[in-house]
Amino acid sequence: MTTANMSVREAFVKASSFLAEQGVAEASSCTELLLQHLLGGCTRTELLFRWWQEQMPAELVATWDQLVARKAAGEPVQYITGEQDFFGLPFEVGPAVLIPRPETELLVEAMLHEGSRLFPQGAPLLADVGTGSGIIPVTIAHARPSWRVAASDISAAALEMARKNAQRHGVAARITWLEGDLLEPYIERGLAPDMVVSNPPYIPDGDLPALMPEVRLFEPHTALFGGVEGLDLYRRMVSQLHRLPRIPTVVGFEVGIGQAEAVAALLRAAASWTEIRFVQDLQGIDRHVIAIRSME
Repeated sequence: MTTANMSVREAFVKASSFLAEQGVAEASSCTELLLQHLLGGCTRTELLFRWWQEQMPAELVATWDQLVARKAAGEPVQYITGEQDFFGLPFEVGPAVLIPRPETELLVEAMLHEGSRLFPQGAPLLADVGTGSGIIPVTIAHARPSWRVAASDISAAALEMARKNAQRHGVAARITWLEGDLLEPYIERGLAPDMVVSNPPYIPDGDLPALMPEVRLFEPHTALFGGVEGLDLYRRMVSQLHRLPRIPTVVGFEVGIGQAEAVAALLRAAASWTEIRFVQDLQGIDRHVIAIRSME
């Protein structure tokens, strides 16, 4: 496919039709995002009102054809552009980390709400376990300047990207970065988080063949799969809670479809909680498990 001697609009029509023929979901929106990236990160308004009728710059034609070919091969748009918005903030992403999903914004909202309710005058220590690109700790540090925030990951590459995102949004100095497996870095340092939040790998191993090619072929498997039932990481984290100096006041987990009750049962068996509730995503799926202990 080549887009030489075309307007930007014509290049869009040709590329989106080509991607649709290749079976790419939401081909039009993908093409639009790729064009915005190609044209220097322009906004949608700039694309439509400044560039739409302009000739595709000759020096960008080869690059554009390469971008479209990468998308046709299944690569996620976010990895091609290197960016994904989350909670109204832009985040750098790449093959070392999962692409942020909109449902995780609901987990952030729940933790912000519970932290503000339970620690109205204080500065709770929130620990994000398996931080990936850093979307959770960066968003929370940005929204709650008085909170203390820590973030951990077993992947040094993920932590490096999380630090970059924190620097981008001016909160890097306010986040404690820890490398290690689940809660072990906190246990080793004697840290006592008031709040623990995690979006761990939860896809059952056997679901690999059924995943969309964009996920199966490009996103890191270590951040996707959680054992035969998808519950291995929850079991390990919950078993580690008693090794912390004290049980956290709030624990918030993102879970896979049909896993909420099983994760809640793990938490109930590990400690006494005042409340365990589920947060549904926009499709009505119990997507987050929030466990709260009384502070009295």
